[in-house]
Amino acid sequence: MVSKSAKKKPNSKRSSFKPASQMASPKHFDLRRFLILISIILPVSLFVVLGVSSSTSFKISSDHHSVKIYDFEVVNEFPHDPSAFTQGLLYAGNESLFESTGLYGRSSVRKVALRTGKVEILHKMPGSYFGEGLTFVGERLFQVTWLTQIGFTYNGTNLQKLDQFTHQMKDGWGLATDGKILYGSDGTSTLYDIDPQTLKATRKQIIKFNGREVRYLNELEYINGEIWANVWQTDCIARISPDNGRMLGWILLPSLRQGLVASGYNGIDVLNGIAWDSDNNRIFVTGKLWPKLYEIKIHPARKHLNDEDIEQLCVP
Repeated sequence: MVSKSAKKKPNSKRSSFKPASQMASPKHFDLRRFLILISIILPVSLFVVLGVSSSTSFKISSDHHSVKIYDFEVVNEFPHDPSAFTQGLLYAGNESLFESTGLYGRSSVRKVALRTGKVEILHKMPGSYFGEGLTFVGERLFQVTWLTQIGFTYNGTNLQKLDQFTHQMKDGWGLATDGKILYGSDGTSTLYDIDPQTLKATRKQIIKFNGREVRYLNELEYINGEIWANVWQTDCIARISPDNGRMLGWILLPSLRQGLVASGYNGIDVLNGIAWDSDNNRIFVTGKLWPKLYEIKIHPARKHLNDEDIEQLCVP
């Protein structure tokens, strides 16, 4: 803060009078003053202009290069229940997955064997609820439901329902956790921080790409300090910083669904479901009504795509 004394005008009583013999002629005086002013203003102006230009250029460059585009390769394919309308997915350890499925009358929470796709434990939900995002905190599974602010907790061992809760999101779409905070999505561009004890929203962040809100954030997964989010109506995964909501990258997966359709699976829906095996650094993805679940590895995309290309693919 600038002190009050620093804001004071120079002492007006200090004399600036000079004897006439020491004063230059008016014309000479004006020219000298002009040259002095130019010698001061010009370097300062150039510094400011170059500084602003450099700063702006860096910001644009930083924004452009900070959002990276990723392609993938399939490491393994596993069977997946083609009747499962996958809404939440997470790795449960011991080569098994937890999965939340949707659709009225068909919603469930289940434990599934990774390698066979066999459902090992099944909890059917009441027909009035449409299951959505799922995550695991402590010994409890948390699940949200579509078009409501109601969620449920389950025993992580046998999937018995423990409790019902209400949350402060507008709707229930996706859930993930870093072990301390619940991260939630409600189908908008908002990413929520939620206290797992009180279920109150402690922070909201609007996710944007290239100035546009990334709507329809759906199933979420916390991976190595990032939030990965399926974007509904697309086959893209957004990589988001949970610290400030900044977009970090896009993973483009349309060829997975295209491959299934080409193989005759015409009744499938979009990509949805991300699971992370942190012990073995494995990423699993699937989709709604997909007959397969994929283990993938990602790498920087070799094909150059501009912002307009990404918006068309990934930002509904």
